[in-house]
Amino acid sequence: MGMPSLLFCWVSFTLPLFGAAGNVTDAYMHHEMISEGQPFPFNCTYPPVTNGAVNLTWHRTPSKSPISNNRHLRIHQDQSWILFLPLALEDSGIYQCVIKDAHSCYRIAINLTVFRKHWCDSSNEESPINSSDEYQQWLPIGKSGSLTCHLYFPESCVLDSIKWYKGCEEIKAGKKYCPTGTKLLVNNIDAEDSGSYACSARLTHLGRIFTVRNYIAVNTKEVGSGGRIPNITYPKNNSIEVQLGSTLIVDCNITDTKENTNLRCWRVNNTLVDDYYNDSKRIQEGIETNLSLRNHILYTVNITFLEVKMEDYGRPFTCHAGVSAAYIILKRPAPDFRAYLIGGLMAFLLLAVSILYIYNTFKVDIVLWYRSTFHTAQAPDDEKLYDAYVLYPKYPRESQGHDVDTLVLKILPEVLEKQCGYKLFIFGRDEFPGQAVASVIDENIKLCRRLMVLVAPETSSFSFLKNLTEEQIAVYNALVQDGMKVILIELERVKDYSTMPESIQYIRQKHGAIQWDGDFTEQAQCAKTKFWKKVRYHMPPRRYPASSPVQLLGHTSRVPG
Repeated sequence: MGMPSLLFCWVSFTLPLFGAAGNVTDAYMHHEMISEGQPFPFNCTYPPVTNGAVNLTWHRTPSKSPISNNRHLRIHQDQSWILFLPLALEDSGIYQCVIKDAHSCYRIAINLTVFRKHWCDSSNEESPINSSDEYQQWLPIGKSGSLTCHLYFPESCVLDSIKWYKGCEEIKAGKKYCPTGTKLLVNNIDAEDSGSYACSARLTHLGRIFTVRNYIAVNTKEVGSGGRIPNITYPKNNSIEVQLGSTLIVDCNITDTKENTNLRCWRVNNTLVDDYYNDSKRIQEGIETNLSLRNHILYTVNITFLEVKMEDYGRPFTCHAGVSAAYIILKRPAPDFRAYLIGGLMAFLLLAVSILYIYNTFKVDIVLWYRSTFHTAQAPDDEKLYDAYVLYPKYPRESQGHDVDTLVLKILPEVLEKQCGYKLFIFGRDEFPGQAVASVIDENIKLCRRLMVLVAPETSSFSFLKNLTEEQIAVYNALVQDGMKVILIELERVKDYSTMPESIQYIRQKHGAIQWDGDFTEQAQCAKTKFWKKVRYHMPPRRYPASSPVQLLGHTSRVPG
């Protein structure tokens, strides 16, 4: 029996081709008898080597020249296939393919016989079917069965318009027959269903159209109760996790005897899948493939879900092989709580980092806004009289200290006292005449909530701190004993603090410094500039005593701290 097939249907170990030549091993000789005028493919496969990277070439003996890969030629190699489009009488002969990998080399041959045949030609007195190229298939009497149209071609060939014939008459769908692509379903089989069948298909290759025809000799037989039942190795009435909207392909693997011609198909709700989804084509049954072994045949028929929908979950999709059946049920994947947990932690960390970044970038504005919006409407209760004690360098009379005096005695009061409502103690402005310096500093620092220290690069400007022990003690008391917060303002950028008093060095290291970057224009006297916002941020929050509406009107021009 000859047939075009994806795999070898007949193995002959008793007829070696030419004997091993060098490291080449002769594997199989395959015989094919095909009528002329038809497309014919043959796929060179050999399981020990074709699963990996191999080098494969076809040639016709005795010539050693390889078959061309030019797909526009009538005879050409298409990957592992040799393809005749179509066959001619002179194509009869022996063709060999050589498969090489890194460790072995195999030679496989096909003995091709092409003959002339007239199908359903009224002028020809021969039988419509010539047994030399027909497939032998069986149908079980009293049951339902199926016939298979073997159409195995490379991907470059497009097959459609499949038709079935009994004798020379085309078979139409009805109660008896149901053509479904490469299968012909036959119901209520009896002895009269034996005979000559054929299937044909239209093949398109690079714009050219051909007709492929298979001839099938069908015999019917009684099937006893002791016959072997097909074994479905997969599925096993199991469930499959699949995401909604994804594509899914499921194979049904069946082991059956060579004599059985059981119908192999997928059904849903007791209906063929292709019929059930005839309109949408969303779920389709694939082409059946088979692998012929010594005592049985391995069949594979798949079902393809182009898009999984909600309605598919929980619905059994059943693979049938004769009296055997097995189903799969689709279910949604269980939630991956680890992914949700990691995602939640990452989102939380990202949110926390973003909040910290925003706060660090805009914390001055945020704090000032909060103070202005949610200020406490009650009188101070810490028994402090002043919001800040201003300590600044005193220059000798002959030096140029005019700018420092302007900043301390004019701009500071203008912004912090008049615009923001703070009360400052400025040495040189607020002490009473005749008071001892040490007493003034010691007594008034205790009445202040902040210590504001202004420094300049000139070391001589702080010489008074080195000479006046009383003032050093006062600064020490403010920093250590009372725990007063300190605001250090650099009148100019100080590059080296080593020449400064140790108390100033300590303040700079612990509290940092605010750099004065303004001038003495009207714009520098605005409380909403960047410099003054930083100063106000370090100043204590303003707490407004409860007042009558008339008294409150007097403070509307001030900017809350």
